[in-house]
Amino acid sequence: MKKAINEFNKAFENRTRLGIMSALMVNEFIDFNSMKELLDLTDGNLAGHSRALEEAGYIRVEKIFVGRKPNTRFYITDLGRKAFEKHLVALEKIVKSIL
Repeated sequence: MKKAINEFNKAFENRTRLGIMSALMVNEFIDFNSMKELLDLTDGNLAGHSRALEEAGYIRVEKIFVGRKPNTRFYITDLGRKAFEKHLVALEKIVKSIL
């Protein structure tokens, strides 16, 4: 169990970052407002956590304009997908060792 805990990725220990990554694992992309609503976050909270994941290279943030309105989209990167899968495997090992 100690080894599995050491395999946890600190970037995903926060519930918001865990939620962002979980949502992106099963969607091609999610726009800012949809992610905010899905996870029940404020603009600032989502912006801060997404910035941390982007700086780690786990997500890509794309800003485009739809008409005159800005639209921000989040995408998971290959690095992010691999890192999150590894995190989930470690979590599964811990759960199985407890049962």
